[in-house]
Amino acid sequence: MFTSQTQIRIRYAETDKMGYVYYGNYAQFYEVGRVEALRNLGFTYKKLEEEGIMLPVYDMQSKFFRPAFYDDLLTIETTILAIRGARIIFTYKLYRENHDLINEGQTTLVFVNYKTRTPCPPPSDLLEALAKYSSKG
Repeated sequence: MFTSQTQIRIRYAETDKMGYVYYGNYAQFYEVGRVEALRNLGFTYKKLEEEGIMLPVYDMQSKFFRPAFYDDLLTIETTILAIRGARIIFTYKLYRENHDLINEGQTTLVFVNYKTRTPCPPPSDLLEALAKYSSKG
């Protein structure tokens, strides 16, 4: 499993009338974590798209433990849990600066051929990069 961390600061526009971060924003936080995790492995969405591969979200789950507020600095811990066929599974843990766990989530994305719009195998160089982090090794 490969894990990376990135930070984001909550903007005022991301909060709701209660002062909490609006729950719909967590999908964007997961995307930030996912994009940066892939970047840390040497891959970008741009590169994948140039190679004719899209990564639409197939499934998303989210569990909220505590709210986040305006100006909080959050750490997004993103783990690439598995690649199964054409699917890649990411997990997320979001922490406040005091290390309080505020949210956990999971997304499953599918490698899709841009031209045919059908599932395709993941890029072999991505599999090779992830193999270095395999617990089997």
